[in-house]
Amino acid sequence: MDPLVVPLLVAILVVVLLVASSVRIVPQARRYNVERFGRYRRTLQPGLNLVVPVADRINTKLDVREQVYSSDPRPVITEDNLVVNIDTVLYYQITDPRAAAYEVADYLQAIDQLTVTTLRNVIGSMDLEETLTSREEINSRLRAVLDDATGKWGIRVNRVEIKAIDPPATIKEAMEKQMRAERDKRAAILHAEGERQAKILTAEGTKQKDILEAQGAQQAMILRADGEAKAVELVFQAVHRNNADPKVLAYKYLETLPHLASSDNNTFWVIPGELTEAVRTVTRAFGDESAAGSAASGRPEQAAAADGRDSPDDGRVPQLEAGSIVSLDAAAAADEAEKQAAAAVSDAKAEAEAAKSPQVPRRPRTAGD
Repeated sequence: MDPLVVPLLVAILVVVLLVASSVRIVPQARRYNVERFGRYRRTLQPGLNLVVPVADRINTKLDVREQVYSSDPRPVITEDNLVVNIDTVLYYQITDPRAAAYEVADYLQAIDQLTVTTLRNVIGSMDLEETLTSREEINSRLRAVLDDATGKWGIRVNRVEIKAIDPPATIKEAMEKQMRAERDKRAAILHAEGERQAKILTAEGTKQKDILEAQGAQQAMILRADGEAKAVELVFQAVHRNNADPKVLAYKYLETLPHLASSDNNTFWVIPGELTEAVRTVTRAFGDESAAGSAASGRPEQAAAADGRDSPDDGRVPQLEAGSIVSLDAAAAADEAEKQAAAAVSDAKAEAEAAKSPQVPRRPRTAGD
């Protein structure tokens, strides 16, 4: 074997190792800090990088993506001397790998301690109620302090969030009682408001109902009155249009009298004072003196039998005062008056027919007719 082969192989191997050690491949979102003979040289960027073998070495490898750091719960005293446990969540990102590696020994521990210190300062100026309701203010103040302090470390704090605030157990019980009382109070207020609104709506509905009923009754009365007025007007026009004479009017007057005794509970009948005047008008209108005389003679006899007084001797129909009470049977008196009126109307019709046909000689009337 040639003695030069072994040294040649060794030399080749050394060259390969030196070339391999001089090449560094950096992944994306990573940064490598290079030191030459113990002094910071440069920061390798993502991709293929060449270094001097033996002289250069990789000191720190940093991730420049945004990272999340959650701290453990830390006790904090509020302004009203209550101890609460608060844990935070920190979102940060390395912007300067050289400063993050050489300006601070452990940036995570430094950030954690700075967060606790700032949190105690902020919470110490607030009471418990304000602490529980001012998370946005606490977050903004923490972020401002941390961003200012970590800027020289090559770290940017993007967000700081309070994950939980745990007051003592006794405070939790008191808060639960207070919240329960507030809920009961709101429930009672809402219930009272509901009843109030229901009563108001009921009253308004009743009011509208009464108003509508009154308006309906008013309209009904107006329409009824208009109808009656129109009916009376039509009757009045019909009477004047047909030129009704006193005979017809007297007959209608007498025809209405039987309705006064139509009730079964009537024990007496009040005869109007105009009854005799109506009978006299009928008899004078038809000119039947004999019928009028017989009716007038029969009428005083009934009246005399009823009240025990003597009838007049002059043969006229006696005058009855208005409102006088007669002991005759009401129905019988009404029937008698109706018969007399019907006889008078039939005589009037006969005279009207005779007047229309003058060529027919009129038969002289006798007392038997």
